[in-house]
Amino acid sequence: MPNSRQRFRVRFPKPFRLPQILGLLIVIQCVTLWQLLFAWSSPVTLSFVTPFDEVEYWVPLIKNFEKQHPGIHIELLDDSEIPYTTDDVEVIYTADLQQDIPRYDLIYMDIIWVPWFADKGWLKDLSEFISAEELSAFLPSEVKAGRYQNRLYRIPFRSDVGVLFYNKRLLEKGGYRLSTELPKSLKDLKDISKDLQTQKIAKWGYIWQGQQYEGLVANFVEVLDSYGGFWIDLDKDNNNPEKVGLDQEAAIKAVDFLRDIIVSGESASDGEILDGETPPGISPADVRFLIEQQSLEMFELGETAFLRGWSYFWKRANRAGGPLKGDFEVIPAAIYGGRGCRGGWGFGMAKNTKYPKEAWQAIEYFTSASVQRQFVLNAGYLPSYQALFEDAEILKYYPHFSQLRQTLENNSIFRPQFPDYGQASQILQAYLWQVLTGEQTAETAMRQAAVETRRLFTSINED
Repeated sequence: MPNSRQRFRVRFPKPFRLPQILGLLIVIQCVTLWQLLFAWSSPVTLSFVTPFDEVEYWVPLIKNFEKQHPGIHIELLDDSEIPYTTDDVEVIYTADLQQDIPRYDLIYMDIIWVPWFADKGWLKDLSEFISAEELSAFLPSEVKAGRYQNRLYRIPFRSDVGVLFYNKRLLEKGGYRLSTELPKSLKDLKDISKDLQTQKIAKWGYIWQGQQYEGLVANFVEVLDSYGGFWIDLDKDNNNPEKVGLDQEAAIKAVDFLRDIIVSGESASDGEILDGETPPGISPADVRFLIEQQSLEMFELGETAFLRGWSYFWKRANRAGGPLKGDFEVIPAAIYGGRGCRGGWGFGMAKNTKYPKEAWQAIEYFTSASVQRQFVLNAGYLPSYQALFEDAEILKYYPHFSQLRQTLENNSIFRPQFPDYGQASQILQAYLWQVLTGEQTAETAMRQAAVETRRLFTSINED
């Protein structure tokens, strides 16, 4: 009987004797280690874009994220030679998101882009990544603004609202009590401004953002609200062409107001008030060429009583060594009798990203309370996390934030949120600019703007 051990003995062919097998295993192990090393040394790269003036505040946040997530690298567009604006960021994302595989996995976006980007199919629904309980930590209005057709496309990062700033020194010199005599209406704003100019205390009464861009629309929306009017009142289907208020009396008065406060200043751009002459407008003619940073810089000259701006202006004007440090404050209430226009930014995810898991890790990190807190303390923007409005350290530096939370939730106004908002905004900007430059009357321009806006809605319905 054959030996059983011999029957089952394994015999290797000569080319595969034990030394050779051990050598082969060593080679396989080396290849595996090399592959792991290569994977470790080549982390996933995620990219996004911010407005240029935020870049410095994002750099430390990104460094901290990469330390905690060594397998993910964050690439931030940073071209110091091109100080790109919010409008430029919109153009960058719009071009990129139309590609099959977008460069930017993370979409850091303005609040007004959500319906447009979502309707185009460019964004991933984030509902699967976050629970209702987690969302409840944010301001409810911020969460709502990130939804489109009952899907969640944006996680809030920072909120914002239009507010009115004032130069305490000029007002006190003019005899005004800051506790009770700050402007509560457009009439108050105009009267106090004229009075300070007449007393030769202020060169200008009021500075705002009047260049032909989205900032002009935000300014107009606030003035329009003060007059009790509306721009576009959307129905549940977001396409009712009957609800356009640009040709109504309130809208015409609102545009007339903006024109009137600068028109008399055109022949007296230096702001000098001479005996026997009509005082200049309370706003300089150059206001038509100002965007946010320029308007703040002009206000910092210390010759203007009031400035319409965003909440983050307070931090920048009260910086160490700033010319207005200590003399610059914010009215944490309704802006001259109306509601402040809402701004704010948050994170979405490109629908076609190759790295949804890693992209969500980044979004979850950046929108967390701890990271928002760091960003708020460094940059002065309003948070979107509810608890941060009562954070002791934040209130130490920004004591008005607690009141601004109430403004955000109860006394602010959103621009109309629908996919074709960009086109409607372009129409309005063009006609507002024509009035500010004297090319058309407010009535003529607003009637034409209303016609074109309704035509836009009609074309949407036909599509």
